[in-house]
Amino acid sequence: MASVKEFSVEEKLTSLVRLQKIDSKLDEIQILKGELPMEVKDLEDEIEGLHARQTRVEEEINGITEFIQQKKDGITEAQSLIKKYEKQSENVKNNREFEAINKEIEMQQLEEKLCEKHIKDATEEIAEKAKQLEFAKKAVATKEANLSGKKAELEKIINETEKEEKAYNKEAAEARSHVDERLLLSYDRIRKNYRNGLSVVPVERDSCGGCFHAIPPQKQSEIKLRKKVMVCENCGRILVDSELNDSVVVK
Repeated sequence: MASVKEFSVEEKLTSLVRLQKIDSKLDEIQILKGELPMEVKDLEDEIEGLHARQTRVEEEINGITEFIQQKKDGITEAQSLIKKYEKQSENVKNNREFEAINKEIEMQQLEEKLCEKHIKDATEEIAEKAKQLEFAKKAVATKEANLSGKKAELEKIINETEKEEKAYNKEAAEARSHVDERLLLSYDRIRKNYRNGLSVVPVERDSCGGCFHAIPPQKQSEIKLRKKVMVCENCGRILVDSELNDSVVVK
């Protein structure tokens, strides 16, 4: 099998043109997918966050419910002590004992009222938390429905293009094997620099097919010879003659 060094400049340029056209086809597939992969990932992250929020609110509601039960137990205990002290007051022997018992009764009555206030405040807080929980559940349901639609849409595009994409990737790997590494690095770097991904362009109407900068006649003649790799002085793209470009067809 021939090594990379055995390929002529013309063969390398032909492979670069083929690679460019294949990569442009792959770019079209990615454009077809659009922002769907990113939208799916964003929705999945949002849903995960909403689930975490829902769990947190549920835990907070459980904590408040336990607090309310503690205060209810506190009321029961205070009422029990009040009855106990009231019964003791029936058998007091002097005013000092009577006043002491009354003071205990008053303290338990205050404790009962304080517990009732805590219960009231906590009940209102639970109601607010319940609203937050309901909002989170509805948000999750909406996001999950949206995610399901986005995933179905993306899956349809993937199924329709998967075979085509695999074939193009195989062809791209074959084209790359005919070009030396240094030239491939330049090709990939240039592709990243431009939104349209065009790294190899033909000379059309005496101009660069990428930036439309005028190409001098002498340079055009050298490009047609295909003896060395020529680049546009303005944009840095690799230039080929239109005949070579048109001769490479990627279906």
